[in-house]
Amino acid sequence: MRLAVPSDLSALLSSGLLRSVGSLGIKVATAGLTYVTYVVLSRTQTESEYGHFAFGLALATVLAIIAGVGQSTAVLRLWPQLRAQGANAEADAVVAAGSAITIGASLVLAALLCVLAFAAIPFLPPRETINHFIAAAFLILPMALAEYNSSVLRAQGSLWTALLPRDIFWRLALPAAVIALFALGAVLSGPDALTLSAALLIGALIMQTGIAQRRHYAILPRTAPMRPHWQRWGKLSTWLLLGAVIETFTLNADVILVGLMLDLESSGLYFNAFRTAGLMTLFTFAIELVIAPMVAEHYHSGAMRKAQAITALCAWAGFLFSLVIFALFLVFGEPILSLFGPSYSEGVLVLLLLAFGLLFDAVTGPSKIVMMMTGHERAYVAVFGTIMGLGFLVQIIVIPIWGIVGGAAVNMGARIIAQIAIALWCRYRIGLDTSLLGALAVGRLQDAQAT
Repeated sequence: MRLAVPSDLSALLSSGLLRSVGSLGIKVATAGLTYVTYVVLSRTQTESEYGHFAFGLALATVLAIIAGVGQSTAVLRLWPQLRAQGANAEADAVVAAGSAITIGASLVLAALLCVLAFAAIPFLPPRETINHFIAAAFLILPMALAEYNSSVLRAQGSLWTALLPRDIFWRLALPAAVIALFALGAVLSGPDALTLSAALLIGALIMQTGIAQRRHYAILPRTAPMRPHWQRWGKLSTWLLLGAVIETFTLNADVILVGLMLDLESSGLYFNAFRTAGLMTLFTFAIELVIAPMVAEHYHSGAMRKAQAITALCAWAGFLFSLVIFALFLVFGEPILSLFGPSYSEGVLVLLLLAFGLLFDAVTGPSKIVMMMTGHERAYVAVFGTIMGLGFLVQIIVIPIWGIVGGAAVNMGARIIAQIAIALWCRYRIGLDTSLLGALAVGRLQDAQAT
């Protein structure tokens, strides 16, 4: 039986799906190249050095999101909102101020991490160094700015300029450089790999900025609008920052916690399992990249049917993709993890636990994006953050007893509860059903007054 799509929504869904497929193509290539990078590094490094790399990358990722101060999410919401109101100059100021804030905060955080690392030297175990902390500090600025620039360009309707430099060129250059150096007899340590990543990402950012300027996209930072921008949008940015930190923390804190409470070898194994499980969310994430500004535009203009239609599209496309990947993990999980090396296949149970938790991300649809784009960022922080925070506290108790399997089980349980909770919030407080059942809600929704 063919599902009838109303004529006024057909063009919207077709456009959204086509752009999402393009985004998915980039993200699939990104995932493949990222996976190749991890395999190459794990095969050319000792388990200890790969653990240093995994720990440093997870730490840099969390700190880069903090350094973004919520600006990458804010620009996705504010650019279409202000442009729809005819406030083009204000929209440009949002872009410039957000870039300047991201750069400044990144430099401050990198400096603080270096200071703390040097202060910790007297307390380190024998033969342990701070090099992976210093290398992680080098990564903060390029990672934060890459995330911000991607959001800025996507808000302006650019997909290829937003994604190609970081997601393709950088991730293609990194494994190629590692292999070339290995062929020349140079085996990179964990800190070396992190530093090389930072240098190559800076090169990708320079290329992206040049392309964006030639195509007349707003992207460059300016310090002048920083103060008025923060005075007007600072409270919003703070809540968006908390939301972004919570999401990133849930994807990286486990790796850091395992490294601190167990050992860096276990951290590397958990890192590989989590990154492999994350392949399930590829299509969901790809579609969310496209629909975030669309949700903001339609919701704030009162076009609830269109907002519901694109969230339903996201939920179903993401779920079907995730289900297929989860089935592959059930059958081929062990050989997939063994690509990193024979010892990493031991993480198959961790992979399946984490993957089952992430499957609920697809079942409940783009709940986070909907909450962030519709002005419910405080509720997201309160609901999702509280549940995942409690889960993190439980992990601190569980990991020393049951190791990485216990940590993965707690992550799975907390994520399932948290995703269901924010999906229910979206349905009953916002009026948009982000779950798989949202497709049934399109026909009964009425457009509302602009918010």
